[in-house]
Amino acid sequence: MHITVAAIQSSPEFGKVAANVEAALAAIPEDCDLAVLPELFSTGYQFRSRDEVRELSELVPTGPTTARLLAFSAERRTHLVVGLAERQGDRLFNSAVLVRPDGSTATYRKVHLFCDEKDLFDPGDLRFAAHEAAGTRIGMMVCFDWIFPEAARALALAGALVLCHPSNLVLPLCPDVMLTRSIENRVFSITANRVGREHRTQATLSFIGLSQVVAPSGQRLARLGQEHPGAAVASLDLSQARSLVTPRNDVWADRRPQMYEPDPVTTSR
Repeated sequence: MHITVAAIQSSPEFGKVAANVEAALAAIPEDCDLAVLPELFSTGYQFRSRDEVRELSELVPTGPTTARLLAFSAERRTHLVVGLAERQGDRLFNSAVLVRPDGSTATYRKVHLFCDEKDLFDPGDLRFAAHEAAGTRIGMMVCFDWIFPEAARALALAGALVLCHPSNLVLPLCPDVMLTRSIENRVFSITANRVGREHRTQATLSFIGLSQVVAPSGQRLARLGQEHPGAAVASLDLSQARSLVTPRNDVWADRRPQMYEPDPVTTSR
């Protein structure tokens, strides 16, 4: 089975939620089964305070951005994974939301907060999980989760064949590391990053773009540049997921979890 996917690379203007949403949706190609949009794609990234996050965050799935995404998904028959600022009571999360054409949703809340996000958001409280979408099983991770191999491995162990990775990357290493995450877990990965700059605090942030789609072999199937919005579009042959490394090497059958715990005798020396 083949599906068409797109990593959408946008350049949001901070606080211009409605305009940011429409610009990102306009970049999604026709006949796309699954589109992944960047982290915090509707608000922009560089919040100055938790109060500002609270003002721009939304309830999921009843907030206006999710409502617009649900309408788009139903009309285009496209599954979406997007990064949103989510509000639940007094808690604020940097979340990824899966939106399906049938009107259902699923949410993941960023577990590994990056730098000043620790002052703005609450740590995610939902475990890594696989979800049915676009004729396959997808898993969601958000930006800095890339540096923790446990995140991608937990999603693969849960049965995900496609890693959906909304991002606002400023470090240069992630696009290359995601090749490894795909190889070591034998899964596809879709990293949707943004471009542009934000200077709303003392720090100037430059976002690196390079949105990409990667095969289980580590091959880049599509990739964008570092400056312009767009869509990295690829056809995924889902039969390639969970493929063997060699005829005698299966990364799942060959795992030896009993050997992965530290040896207390060795580590105590």
